[in-house]
Amino acid sequence: MARADRDRWLALVLLLAVIGLVYLLLVHPLFTVPLREADARIAELRERDARVRSLLAQRPQIEQRLAELDARGGASGFLAEPTSELATAALIQQLERVVGEASPGNRGCAIVNRAPLSGDPPPGRYRRVTVQVRLRCGNAETLAVLHTLESTRPYLFVDMLSIAAQRYFAIPGSAQPQEGGLDVSFDLHGYLRPAPGVARAD
Repeated sequence: MARADRDRWLALVLLLAVIGLVYLLLVHPLFTVPLREADARIAELRERDARVRSLLAQRPQIEQRLAELDARGGASGFLAEPTSELATAALIQQLERVVGEASPGNRGCAIVNRAPLSGDPPPGRYRRVTVQVRLRCGNAETLAVLHTLESTRPYLFVDMLSIAAQRYFAIPGSAQPQEGGLDVSFDLHGYLRPAPGVARAD
C-alpha cells in the first residue's frame, strides 16, 4: 500500500514536471512573451500619444509667444540684410571681425578660405545663408572663434565641424610657421528675416 502511494506521488511529481517543461518550452515563448511585449509596446505608444497631444495643446500659446517676441524685436536674431547676397557678405565680414578679435594681426589664427555655399535653399519660411569656412588657428584661438560665433547676435550656427591637429601651421604674412595648431573646417550659417505675410508652415 505504501509503495502504491509512493508511486502515485512520484507519477504526480513527474506529471507536474512535464507540464512545467512544456510551459517553459512552448507556452511561455510562444504566448506569454509576445503578449508581454505587446503590452509594453501599447503602453509606450499610449505614452507617446499623450506627449504629442500635450504638445499640440500648447501650440496656440507657443505661436502667441513667438508673435510677442517678434513684436518686441525678438527677430533681431535674424540676419538684417534683405537678400542672400548681402547677407553672405555680412556673414563673411562677421567672420573676419571675430577672427581678428581672437587673434589680432592674425598671429595665432587666419582664414584660409571662405566661400558661399551654392545651391538652391531648402523650402520653408526661414531662408538659410551658408558660408563654408576653413581656418588655421591655435587651440585657444579656435575655441574663442567658435564660441564667439555661436554666442552673439544675429544668431549664427556652426555645422559640419571638422578639426585636424597639425604639428606646424603657416599663418599668412608670417615668415615663421607656428608650432602646433588646428586645421578647422565648418559651415557657418544664419537665417534671413522672414518676409512679411509669409505664413508659418504647419
